[in-house]
Amino acid sequence: MSTAFEFEATTIDGKPLQLKDFQGKALLVVNTASACGFTPQFAGLEELHQRYQEKGLVILGFPCNQFGAQDKGSDAEIASFCQKNYGVSFAMMSKVEVNGSGAHPLFKWLTHEAPGILGTESIKWNFTKFLVGPDGVVRKRYAPTDTPASLAADIEAALPTG
Repeated sequence: MSTAFEFEATTIDGKPLQLKDFQGKALLVVNTASACGFTPQFAGLEELHQRYQEKGLVILGFPCNQFGAQDKGSDAEIASFCQKNYGVSFAMMSKVEVNGSGAHPLFKWLTHEAPGILGTESIKWNFTKFLVGPDGVVRKRYAPTDTPASLAADIEAALPTG
């Protein structure tokens, strides 16, 4: 695979989603968790969604239970939590693995295209973020400690023009 738009995912309500439907838009792909010290980042991600969705940003949240078992719930429970506590209206996907042999193919590709510190291709914790340009190419990888607000300038630079 050479671009993010060649992948597919499953929405949190069980529907197939073709990422090619977002060609020409910037993507922010995030592995999320409901019971993590970084969980309040949902609010910041929602702010980015509200601010940039009309300008061509699509945020995709992928719940993951691989880090400290911090997202044990079902997809329905996770969706309810995100909406109730953070008013999340950006696209949430079905729970996935992001590391190891069972990792979702999109995350295998993202981590290969944008490795972490010392070239590692694994994700270290919840709320690792990947910014993908309108061409489907990974622009940047962000650590869990990078707040959503700190991504604004990079997102603005990645938004489609025209």
